[in-house]
Amino acid sequence: MAADAHGRHYFVREIEKNDGCKLKVKQCYLGDVGCVVWDAAIVLAKYLETKHFYDPSSGVNLWAGRRVLELGAGTGAVGLMAATLGAEVTVTDLEELQTLLRMNIQDNQALINCGSVTAKVLKWGEDLSEFIPPMHYVLMADCIYYEQSIIPLVESLKLLCGPDTCIICCYEQRTEGINPQVERQFFELLQQNFSWEEIPSDKQDSEFSSPDIHILHIRRKA
Repeated sequence: MAADAHGRHYFVREIEKNDGCKLKVKQCYLGDVGCVVWDAAIVLAKYLETKHFYDPSSGVNLWAGRRVLELGAGTGAVGLMAATLGAEVTVTDLEELQTLLRMNIQDNQALINCGSVTAKVLKWGEDLSEFIPPMHYVLMADCIYYEQSIIPLVESLKLLCGPDTCIICCYEQRTEGINPQVERQFFELLQQNFSWEEIPSDKQDSEFSSPDIHILHIRRKA
């Protein structure tokens, strides 16, 4: 366990890449939901390495040079993975998570050779002008849980996504409390402007997948 100059305590979650290198992602012992690496983030990070996107043996790398935005990045695990694969990534979250994001960027900089990653504040539903023009990819891991954030999240997606943007959304389906209602509201709002397909488990990472964790490709309707 490590502590920073302000006495905040961290522990590290390692994510092993297919090439054997390891992302080392600091999490906070105390803090809000953004301070830990959730299972959906691991599943999404490893999905970015699947052969559809990245297969060095056959020269496939759909991340190289692509502009990528991660929403609700938290620890930044997903965005960091994309950056190590060659993408130009902006990881975003609220002001209070910027210190953790920047720390994790710094700690993993040695693994980022061709891509890049920067952290910025983005609050859903507020001014998004600095994130225009639209990105090639928008990444979201476990962003569908706060009832009050669903409307601003969907409004932000409408502004951030062009006709060629692919949103890759990964979320853990939770059946307790208000979670089913929140998920239903999200998809009802989303279908007004977007369509999506679910990625079957055989196209996900063979080890890091779960029946409760869903990956969707979401695009704007024509």
